[in-house]
Amino acid sequence: MGPDPLERSLFLQVEADLREAIGPPETQEALAPIDRLERLRETLAVLAVSLARTHGHLAWFLSGALTVLEPVLRWRALPAENRHSFGTTIPSPKQYTEAEDAVRRLQDAVTGITNVAPPQ
Repeated sequence: MGPDPLERSLFLQVEADLREAIGPPETQEALAPIDRLERLRETLAVLAVSLARTHGHLAWFLSGALTVLEPVLRWRALPAENRHSFGTTIPSPKQYTEAEDAVRRLQDAVTGITNVAPPQ
């Protein structure tokens, strides 16, 4: 059974917003680290707002995606003194790439969910 029309509409918006935030690998890798981090944090905002608008299985799915991407919240793009870093770390280029790849897999999963035929 696929999503109902309201859920499908929400997921179409999620898909569009995620694709706007995280583009193809060559586009993302050309960005400065601070811009890459900004876009990854935008994906968290998209997921959080969407989670607030749904319930049930779709809410469970979105909360799982948020949990997986949560480490992004502890990243920073600029150097800081230890006492002013609030426990944040500067991620490696590989960590950026892995997080962006996770968002792309999420985009594909959302596409699959929205392409399931709605209930009759």
